[in-house]
Amino acid sequence: MVSIYTITSELHDEQSVAHVTAEFLGSLGIEYTLKGADFDDYGKDELSLIYVRTGGTENVFRSVLQKVLGSRQPVYLLTSGKSNSLAASMEILSFLRQNGIKGEIIHGSSSYIASRVESLLKIEKARKTLYGKRLGVVGKPSDWLISSAADYAAVMEKAGIELIDIDMAELIAEIGKVQVDKDCALEACGPQILSAEDDVRDSSEMATAIYYALKNIVSRYSLNGLTLRCFDLLTAVRNTGCLALAKLNSEGIVSSCEGDIPTLLSMLIADALTGVSGFQANPSRINPETGEVVFAHCTIPFNMVESYVYDTHFESGIGVGIRGKVAEGPVTVFKVSGNLGRYFAEEGTLVKNLCEADLCRTQVVLHLASTDYFLKNPIGNHHVIVPGHCAKEFAGLLEM
Repeated sequence: MVSIYTITSELHDEQSVAHVTAEFLGSLGIEYTLKGADFDDYGKDELSLIYVRTGGTENVFRSVLQKVLGSRQPVYLLTSGKSNSLAASMEILSFLRQNGIKGEIIHGSSSYIASRVESLLKIEKARKTLYGKRLGVVGKPSDWLISSAADYAAVMEKAGIELIDIDMAELIAEIGKVQVDKDCALEACGPQILSAEDDVRDSSEMATAIYYALKNIVSRYSLNGLTLRCFDLLTAVRNTGCLALAKLNSEGIVSSCEGDIPTLLSMLIADALTGVSGFQANPSRINPETGEVVFAHCTIPFNMVESYVYDTHFESGIGVGIRGKVAEGPVTVFKVSGNLGRYFAEEGTLVKNLCEADLCRTQVVLHLASTDYFLKNPIGNHHVIVPGHCAKEFAGLLEM
């Protein structure tokens, strides 16, 4: 829901200002609730806008500033461009910037304003969704993730997300308690089985046990998601977490591999903005001349694929991996750093799926405008691919 609050100079005639207000807001074609000058519940709805109806309102704004600052969202100043409201909005935004307060003036044609409000509504819904989330770190990050540490305090301060360390031994013990019917193990963890080799089927019981054990961990700690130091499972239980993570992600429990916390944060943000946690994958090959990048990984959410088959985990040749086929079309590649201080978001096109023997099982080819980021200034190795073009929403959420 969009709530619009107003500030108005006492020098202006209320009747004429009310007429302009009705005309202007009516031209936008958006659904909103007009709250007027009462800011007592400011920030309670999904998106709050301050309509600067006239000039001479700078000190009126200062009088409600403390109520405005009670909200976690930036200050969005809506202006019609009449009665010097734009000039007043610029003075107010300058004041906010001087005091380290984030804000934006929403001004332009009716169609532009409506589009911007729609985008901001999505961003603020995501911001509210993220606040209060609890993410488990099951085992420490994999040893090779030397640039992928997370700042637990910064993540809590900036996004209200709590990171909770969980010992790997607790998961191993939980796996040992789970009883799974081997005959229906694969069927229990996937709505459709297109093919399954004998060695994959032999691994299905333990792969399914890992899934149920992680579900128990999620319940025990009231988690909204987790990251798993999955390679430790290769020696501990002779299996992998690929199947479990595919299933958990498709159920809305955002889950990443290898104890990669920045990727987990990226997936949680992606899920809040798009409703899909995304495909965690490594760039495997890059062609700087064409902009083509091959991404691959051994797990992908079931709700992201058109079809899939079960295979083994690529590096180890054991367990149950997922070879998924992803719909061709527009996508966004996204990644945040472990302190949420840096991000990458670029739109592109998924042009084809591959099935090569020397790559992780799900393989996609993306066409991007530039590959400079990956070769010159990347944020770790894993990235998140989500359907659709939504780089502006990612930017809006993280920059504001």
